[in-house]
Amino acid sequence: PLTTPRRPSTFRPPSPERRSVPNFEMNITVERQSDCEALLRVEIPAEAVNGERTRIVQSFSSQARIPGYRPGKVPRSVIEKRFEEEIARELESRLVQKAYQEAIEKEDLRVLNAKGPEDTIHHPDGALSFSSQLTLSPQFDLPEYKGLTLEIPEHGVGEEEVDRELQNLRNRFADFTDITDRALQDGDFGIIDYNAQLDGKPLEEAVGQSVGYLASGQDYWLKMEEESLLPGFSAALEGTAVGEERDFNLTVPEDFAVEELRGVELAYTAIVKGVKEQVLPELDDELAGQIIPGKTLEELREVIETQLLQQLSQRVEEFKVNQLLEKLNQGVEFELPNELVTAETQGQADEMVERGVGAGMSEEEIEAQQGEIFAAASQRARMNLRTDFILQRVAEAEEITVGKEDLMRRIAARAQQAKKPVKAFARELQQSGRLSNLQHSMLLSKTIDFLLEHANVQT
Repeated sequence: PLTTPRRPSTFRPPSPERRSVPNFEMNITVERQSDCEALLRVEIPAEAVNGERTRIVQSFSSQARIPGYRPGKVPRSVIEKRFEEEIARELESRLVQKAYQEAIEKEDLRVLNAKGPEDTIHHPDGALSFSSQLTLSPQFDLPEYKGLTLEIPEHGVGEEEVDRELQNLRNRFADFTDITDRALQDGDFGIIDYNAQLDGKPLEEAVGQSVGYLASGQDYWLKMEEESLLPGFSAALEGTAVGEERDFNLTVPEDFAVEELRGVELAYTAIVKGVKEQVLPELDDELAGQIIPGKTLEELREVIETQLLQQLSQRVEEFKVNQLLEKLNQGVEFELPNELVTAETQGQADEMVERGVGAGMSEEEIEAQQGEIFAAASQRARMNLRTDFILQRVAEAEEITVGKEDLMRRIAARAQQAKKPVKAFARELQQSGRLSNLQHSMLLSKTIDFLLEHANVQT
């Protein structure tokens, strides 16, 4: 599914303070190096630098408290000597800020990031020049975004789906009995130890990396059905008695995670340590009461149907959104800033690894799949960033915004979930930089809702 990238919305270099910076002439050139990169060059004449310096000195003079002088009566020479470094930093900050602002307005730039001034030169006559590398938002024309046709397959919850869910619940409440008077057969659970070899060596030694469950297992509960562990594994053990060992060969499927093993034949040795038969409970009111106290079987079916309908409705909405965003992306091509792609790819890869660890993957398994993880992360990152830029432009075109009241309601809801006071939670979001990301995410959601309202949905 498409997800909102962790990139902020269009960046504007912020002023150190909320103040009016006087206008003055400066020579500004912007050299576009690509659709998303540009070099800003600025030359500020001496009179503009001196004028701004005078204003800064006057500001310092009006606020300075120096023994021996009345407030506001400190000579300029004393102020300049006492606060030399502070005045220089403030002067450069104001001039650079003004240059960014003027460049953005003059060249109609959408600046995502502006690196600090480079090649700064204070000329003998008092003039100042510097350059700065800019990362720009991609340039593109919006595709047609209203009236997109979304084709939704027919959907509904029938008796078969409810029966299937009831069967899953029966499996969860099943008992297991030990079987000692017969061998393994279809439908049983076999408790087994097994290991695999390749070219006469233990599998992981032969391939030089971890391959997880494919290599070996101890006290492994094998459900005797075709797709358990590997295709053909259960069939190879059918008829094996407790304590019996069996050797057999199996071919690794072509879709296995470790590319080097796809289509490779492995030699397995397995010993059956136990056979268990699953005993399912009767599907009646007694079982329904165990699952949801006080419910009959008929009432349980109604609850299951309601839940399945809710899940189906959510999947349909996700399907609509993904189809909508896919069509938007198909309607336009543009370059992406390399820095954003790199950062977003790393973020996506980190999330994928985190989910893998949560699902029980070992470090060796993750390392073995590193190439596949980064390839998938890169693809997802580019799609997310493209989608983000397109939705931002649609929001601008349609003047879609997130009001303060909407934002505060969302913060209050999040604070309630976190069981924290609203003001403290809002301050925490602000300090961590997550507040702007939350507002940006809300803007994209509102824009998607707008597009869905104006879409042509067909079933």
